[in-house]
Amino acid sequence: MSVNKLLVAGAGQMGAGIAQVAAVAGLDVVMIDVADEFIAKGMAGIEKGLGRLVDKGRMEADARDAALARIATSTDLAAGADADLFVEAAPESVEIKKGLFERAAATLRDDAILASNTSSLPIGDLARFVTDPSRFVGIHFFNPVPLMALVEVVVGAETSQATVAAARGFAEAVGKTPITVKDSPGFVVNRILFPMINEAAAAYHEKVASAQDIDTGMKLGANWPMGPLALADLVGLDTTCAILETLERELGDAKYRPSPALTELRDAGRLGRKSGSGFYDYGK
Repeated sequence: MSVNKLLVAGAGQMGAGIAQVAAVAGLDVVMIDVADEFIAKGMAGIEKGLGRLVDKGRMEADARDAALARIATSTDLAAGADADLFVEAAPESVEIKKGLFERAAATLRDDAILASNTSSLPIGDLARFVTDPSRFVGIHFFNPVPLMALVEVVVGAETSQATVAAARGFAEAVGKTPITVKDSPGFVVNRILFPMINEAAAAYHEKVASAQDIDTGMKLGANWPMGPLALADLVGLDTTCAILETLERELGDAKYRPSPALTELRDAGRLGRKSGSGFYDYGK
């Protein structure tokens, strides 16, 4: 099955990024969210991102305009009822995702693929909310979606091979490189990455070095393009904590428990770039 029309639930950073790369690749897109203000913010981000590409000479203005014209928006999931693929990019809340998947399964065609962009929740658990788990799959993009080349295609116990093939084909069609991953907490990248971020946060908490020196050490000593604490700020410290807490719960190992440096910043509302401060201040 080829994907020609995409329905994205969530107009935040991830959902808007997925909508952007799909529209640029020539797919028709419907992007939904619970309120017009969230949709407007998501579209503004897409317009800004495509505008930068035009300014840098990496996209023609006509191509930008055509991509934007391929994105429709709504607060009603039924606006994308004829989509070939539904991708949920909502917050990491099982209850929110449950409602979305139940409505999507009841609204879209019986042969439409249902997918989650979850970064940590088990695909098998989410598949319980749809009538046919064989068409359910994880399609995990990375942030920022337009720049990151990888997609993890996460295979649940009941995911069909046809669904896996369609998900991989969709990832390739929007210019990404897919890897196929067994349904397991954190999948591949986050299972490895977030304990490393957590260890950097622990070093910061223990005053081993400043945030800047920890990040400089990992950039120059381990060839990371971005330091782990700056990366946590980019991901969002609430999301970082949620992923680590999921790993701790699902794997039953306290080594994944978020460092106090992360939880204290999160509880203070310092969530990183999106709130204006985290390990660093961003002047918002």
